[in-house]
Amino acid sequence: MKAFVFPGQGAQFVGMGKDLYENNALAKEMFEKANEVLGFRITDIMFAGTEDELKQTKVTQPAIFLHSVILAKTLGEDFNPDMVAGHSLGEFSALVAAGALSFEEGLKLVATRAMAMQKACEVTPSTMAAVLALPNEKVEEICASIDDIVAPANYNCPGQVVISGTVTGIDAACPKLLEAGAKRALKLKVGGAFHSPLMQPAQEELEAAINAAEFKTPICPVYQDVDAKPHTCPAEIKANLIAQLTAPVKWTQIVQNMVADGLTEVVELGPGAVLQGLVKKIDSSVATSGKQ
Repeated sequence: MKAFVFPGQGAQFVGMGKDLYENNALAKEMFEKANEVLGFRITDIMFAGTEDELKQTKVTQPAIFLHSVILAKTLGEDFNPDMVAGHSLGEFSALVAAGALSFEEGLKLVATRAMAMQKACEVTPSTMAAVLALPNEKVEEICASIDDIVAPANYNCPGQVVISGTVTGIDAACPKLLEAGAKRALKLKVGGAFHSPLMQPAQEELEAAINAAEFKTPICPVYQDVDAKPHTCPAEIKANLIAQLTAPVKWTQIVQNMVADGLTEVVELGPGAVLQGLVKKIDSSVATSGKQ
């Protein structure tokens, strides 16, 4: 069985999507539609902007979404998933590619999400840290012991968990994690504490937008980040998408559940190859490839 998977924030690079735009009429049409919907020429930043311009959350999230979704649409009949999944932002790409959301509605939701997250980041000084070579349970235990907001944010693969919280909370947690045997507990260069309770203000804003959007039954099960389970019911998909902003991304569990359900091949659509690497670390028997 084949899964198409979609990357999240951090996979972006200057020049992403340019070949698609220049060599595929449908891609060009979709990129131009996106410029119109967003109210600014995101393609100019994607194709020829600076890294700093591309790093702005309000640009990064729609840019990665567009690259991934337009790739899926240009594949035509070759986009034939038995299952799909996306890492964080990538879940929106997966839902649009699988027909649960229209391209325009998906793009509007991603733009709303990006702006809401940006605002939430400005409320409290917050950050994230990568923790290597420590069991999930130990990471969870240490996070819970900190007298501040610190929580697991991404279960990326066995031995790689990203934690999220206030700057003071992360600063208190990192030494404890190293003492407990972590190979690394390294602060990341991110704008804030994604997938933590600190995203609550953003969640409230996004909830209204998601509830107003029209969701349909996707063409295949979508394995969602909050519970790592396959979903096709539009009401369940909506609820999980709302919960996603303040809950951890269970990527390890998603891949394990897909394999249990018959997964043999993963195709990553979008910038970079991060998810292919994670899939290999979770289950080396799965064949991986990607298109960008």
